[in-house]
Amino acid sequence: MINVRELHPDDWEVWRDLRIAALAEAPYAFHSRLEEWLGVGETAWRERLAAPGRYFVADLDGRPAGMACAIPPDPEGIADLLSLWVAPHGRGLGIGDALVSAVLAQAAAWHAERLALHVVIGNDAASGLYRRHGFADFGTVARPDGVVEIRMERPVPQDLPHRS
Repeated sequence: MINVRELHPDDWEVWRDLRIAALAEAPYAFHSRLEEWLGVGETAWRERLAAPGRYFVADLDGRPAGMACAIPPDPEGIADLLSLWVAPHGRGLGIGDALVSAVLAQAAAWHAERLALHVVIGNDAASGLYRRHGFADFGTVARPDGVVEIRMERPVPQDLPHRS
């Protein structure tokens, strides 16, 4: 069974463990580097979860199996999906779909007009997940480290069940 829940600063250890695992397993997929977060203390992790946005974890049979972050819309009405990662034990079981749906529902609750994300070129599993959820390519963006990403966006339907 998949359960998606929102994390709060007191849940910092759950986010830390997933984030460290994600950065170790898929360093190409994120702007942050594992070295930046190793050894970081409780205060920094709590601050991360207190920053603007909503932080979600998907539990598979009670065990954390994925994570994602929803960033509130900018003045143009575009919200962002960041930091989506699914642990190897949760892949192919609907965890990614559940996390995208949670972020999309949050974007709808914020009355965002569009939801955007960046995915590294060649990360076909992630690109496929996003395309299944109605995201379309909006060009490429080169990161400062030289990695090229595809910007993807989709409209946010306002008739989705809203997250509180």
